[in-house]
Amino acid sequence: MNKPLNGIRVIDLSRLLPGPYCTSFLADFGAEVIKVEEPHVGDYARWEEPKVGKESAIFSSLNRNKKSVTLNLKTNESKEVFIELIKTADVLVESFRPGVMDRLGLGYKELSEINPKLIYCAITGFGQTGPYAKLPGHDINYLSYAGLLELQGELNQKPALSSVQIADIGGGSLMAAIGILIAIINRGKSGKGQFVDISMLDGAVSWLQTILPNYFVNKEKPVRGELTLSGGKACYEVYETADQRYLSVGALEPKFWKEFCIGIEREDLIDLLDAPQNKQNEMKVEIGEIILQKPLNEWIKIFEKLDTCVAPLLNFEELITNPQINERRMIEEFIGPSGEVIKHIGIPIKLSDTPGEIYSKAPELGQHNEEIFKKIGYTKEQIEKLGNIGVV
Repeated sequence: MNKPLNGIRVIDLSRLLPGPYCTSFLADFGAEVIKVEEPHVGDYARWEEPKVGKESAIFSSLNRNKKSVTLNLKTNESKEVFIELIKTADVLVESFRPGVMDRLGLGYKELSEINPKLIYCAITGFGQTGPYAKLPGHDINYLSYAGLLELQGELNQKPALSSVQIADIGGGSLMAAIGILIAIINRGKSGKGQFVDISMLDGAVSWLQTILPNYFVNKEKPVRGELTLSGGKACYEVYETADQRYLSVGALEPKFWKEFCIGIEREDLIDLLDAPQNKQNEMKVEIGEIILQKPLNEWIKIFEKLDTCVAPLLNFEELITNPQINERRMIEEFIGPSGEVIKHIGIPIKLSDTPGEIYSKAPELGQHNEEIFKKIGYTKEQIEKLGNIGVV
């Protein structure tokens, strides 16, 4: 099947989560993504537990549809091979701290002179500029600087960590994928590549669209646990049920709040949707006591008949059998080369004419050395020689 990114070659130097998740989108839609990995070690994510065959489950998920070659970019022999590879590339993705590629002599300045059409995307914690540019960090740190972690959690409790990496994925992976695609479109107009500078901190700050603009106007410091969309209002909250399960309520609009109040048999609360905070706190306690009186399934049956925004909190066992999730193919099964069934998270971007596809399992370390290096002019003997001196 012809895919939108067929013919786009991506050289991926990134490891772990942000970069590989970005390039997985490109691979799912037809780009040839070549992971360049360190010999014998490779992407650190390969070695995590549990394993799917030889590779970790997370590596298998993030690196499907990709190819792997091994090069030690600290050696001149490997640099020469890498440069030949860059001459054939459309996109380079890396996630080193600023300055690492420059010290190797493989920074954007050098590579763009070799291939002016190259789109070079660097995903870092703090970006290429600023006083924090070369600091180490993880998702928790970027969320801290973004003011986002300060606002997560309940009133009068310490901030709560999220179960997924907001800055890594939302601020890094997705911003990088968007930036690369914008640069590809622009290259079609200008004929030139460019540098795509992605900061996970920048991306996390951009997630504050429902909070920070209000502060610009009213200068009122938001309070953890009192924001409308994080537990401040009784209409947007998580309530425990009699069987120690949980029900999420998102009845923000008057019509949905009315239906919810009918469902819990408290129509006297209908006019209190936008009541002051002290009343909201009282309503949350009252509603919490009501929801505790019935198990989750009983509440679901009640609200199935009402037009309101209520949902059960699913565990993973329920998630993978949920009819909506399965209808949307968000859990897919891929048949491996030995006939084994491998489950994957599906493709969230649905295109009507050129859909994405899972067509190959994650590569073994260096699996495609011969295939890729032959295409850029190396003979089998040269490739074997490189291997003998520990380059590949």
